[in-house]
Amino acid sequence: MGWIEAAGGYAVTLDGARVVCRNAAGRALKQVPGKLRTDPEVVRLQQLAEWLERHERECLAQADAWLVRSLPVPAALIARVWPDAAWQAALRDLVVAPLAEDGGPDLARAGFLRDADPERGLGVVDLDGDSVRLTVPAVLIPHPVLLTDPADLDELREFAAELEVRQSVGQLFREVWRRGPGTDGAATVLDTYAGGRFAQLRHATARATQLGYRVRGGHAVCQVMAAGRPVEAALWLGSDYPEAEAVTGELEWRGSGGGRLRLSEVDPVAWSEGHRMASALYAGRVVPEETEEGVEGKR
Repeated sequence: MGWIEAAGGYAVTLDGARVVCRNAAGRALKQVPGKLRTDPEVVRLQQLAEWLERHERECLAQADAWLVRSLPVPAALIARVWPDAAWQAALRDLVVAPLAEDGGPDLARAGFLRDADPERGLGVVDLDGDSVRLTVPAVLIPHPVLLTDPADLDELREFAAELEVRQSVGQLFREVWRRGPGTDGAATVLDTYAGGRFAQLRHATARATQLGYRVRGGHAVCQVMAAGRPVEAALWLGSDYPEAEAVTGELEWRGSGGGRLRLSEVDPVAWSEGHRMASALYAGRVVPEETEEGVEGKR
């Protein structure tokens, strides 16, 4: 932005999301003088900065939702929002793929999103390093658990590093959990993340909220889409009063009717995202400090 004249010969502008000021002599100041805090131009710039920050968060959250929920995104929509710097930052370099006949991603035509034009379609760098155009009605932003097997995913990450890919939304370098062969498919819960203690329940719920998860009925919940139907992963946090101690419980997945799913029925994206949520919450638990005697005993 250009400089905007304010009271007393000062001028203000935005530097990213921060209001900066210069005096009548043209010297940049470290901060906006207190006497200008209520100046109409300063107030308007502050409000604009707050809106821009909120808009950036909303764009990132929406792109993340498209990835997690495996929702087809119209190519025309991507082209429409591409000129917006916040949207472009959220979408650029994500791996996108046309829809295959089964509704999943056509990985043979996948590529890193680099451009979007209403007439020419989506510009991508394909997995062979060639710049191509996708002229399709819609694309998927595939979850990394759907991209390839674990070995190939590592190769794809190396290729992304060679291209200097910078993803604002966690996709390629998102942590991935896969169902192991020893999983009891008939079970409906996992106790992997049970027993994590929080000094107060409000600490656990605040952590869930900060990580972007909802808290409902004593559970932290994460919703994804599986075969076009909603699936919800839920980790028990507690339903006591906010100042009470909380202990994490079992992790479960629920179908569209709210009933628990057998572990064998949980699709790969829901499985991975449920573990991702539970692991992040469990990491915030209170870890008892070792006593001096305990440390001596380990030496």
